[in-house]
Amino acid sequence: MICGDALLLFQQWFGAESLATVHVYFPDPWWKKRHKKRRVMNEQFLYDVERTLSSGGRLHFWTDVEEYFQTTLALIAATVKLDGPLPVGERPAEHDLDYRTHFERRTRKSELPVYRAEFRKLR
Repeated sequence: MICGDALLLFQQWFGAESLATVHVYFPDPWWKKRHKKRRVMNEQFLYDVERTLSSGGRLHFWTDVEEYFQTTLALIAATVKLDGPLPVGERPAEHDLDYRTHFERRTRKSELPVYRAEFRKLR
């Protein structure tokens, strides 16, 4: 486990085609227009994800913010060559701690949508 800037981790530590899967769950949406440049799902990060995923590797992206979800889907389509978005099924929680993150638990218990997408590197 590493505590730090994930963007630097991808740029400086992970080699080409070294990852099978990248999970990005409920990143900070940076609501204010002037702060949106701080979003983790940006062009440089997506290039690094594409570079570090092995052939057949997967990118999972979940958020509870529809605008962030739609913007990111468009950015992925315009920036990198990943197949998707592929559908991601949602299964009912089997118990109170059967969620990937605190944000997923809170959102689903409030009966709000979780926007989910999966992408696959083809080559």
